[in-house]
Amino acid sequence: MSLNFRSVQFLTSATKVSECPTDLGSEVVFCGRSNAGKSSAINALTGNRNLAKTSKTPGRTQMINFFSVSCEKRLVDLPGYGYAKVSSAISASWRKNLESYFCLRKSLKGVILLMDIRHALKNSDQAMINWLCSIDLPIQVLLTKTDKLSKNSRSNELKRVRKNLGHKISCQLFSSKSQEGLENLEESLTHWLS
Repeated sequence: MSLNFRSVQFLTSATKVSECPTDLGSEVVFCGRSNAGKSSAINALTGNRNLAKTSKTPGRTQMINFFSVSCEKRLVDLPGYGYAKVSSAISASWRKNLESYFCLRKSLKGVILLMDIRHALKNSDQAMINWLCSIDLPIQVLLTKTDKLSKNSRSNELKRVRKNLGHKISCQLFSSKSQEGLENLEESLTHWLS
């Protein structure tokens, strides 16, 4: 089954799991540290630069944003984790909401975990990976912003991250700007959403 990611539309935003769309069908979530490129990846995938709101200010996305791919098939843009300048009360609230989302959503089929290739596998990334593995969610890692590094540096960083992740987690290079890795992302999403 082929999905048309160019026709994706904004569906709704939620501040907590009880406000999320009906838990039917399938959805894939985009998560990662603040400013890892989650919203930019969704925009590159859909060919719409304005669909998911982007910002140079870390911590800007504060809600769970849902995008409709087709009937009961969704992409989800989560608030970033690991941004130190957000108050501890807001950070604790986000953490609670995100844990609830990951544990309660039956329609969640997979996780696209984005990491800026220049700052990959921070402690918060490793903690997220370990936690997602503990609740048996499939993960695909996108090393984003690859256009910022030379080809040799990208290759070396990909090898380093793959070695640390092991063989159970898929990892690929991705750039919203150059569209490197876009086809592989589409294939993964189609597999999980079908």
